[in-house]
Amino acid sequence: QLQLVESGGGLVQPGGSLRLSCAASGFTLDYYTIGWFRQARGKEREGVSRISSSDGSTYYADSVKGRFTISRDNAKNTVYLQMNSLKPEDTAVYYCAADPTPWAVQRMCRIHWGSWGQGTQVTVSS
Repeated sequence: QLQLVESGGGLVQPGGSLRLSCAASGFTLDYYTIGWFRQARGKEREGVSRISSSDGSTYYADSVKGRFTISRDNAKNTVYLQMNSLKPEDTAVYYCAADPTPWAVQRMCRIHWGSWGQGTQVTVSS
């Protein structure tokens, strides 16, 4: 059974950092595009970043560009989201998602992603 489990969320002060992990079980991440999304209270789920299954190509939303870095370790079947210079507006539940659609044509819309984790809360507050 395909399963994604996020971890690494928590409470951090503005300007701080967190690293989220997305561990896969029941399938091999090698053949999947992996994405990170977030959903703040009362708002729609939005795409944050995605990474290719093959050449490591990445995409970032403008709101996180230059602050967040997505990476993958296929040997550990895990994808990471390093978040630096965090802002209060980054507060949300963060989800990882997987889909076999190639990175180049994949869209950062919820309906285009077949498998989801349960989410991890990130709170940025002083």
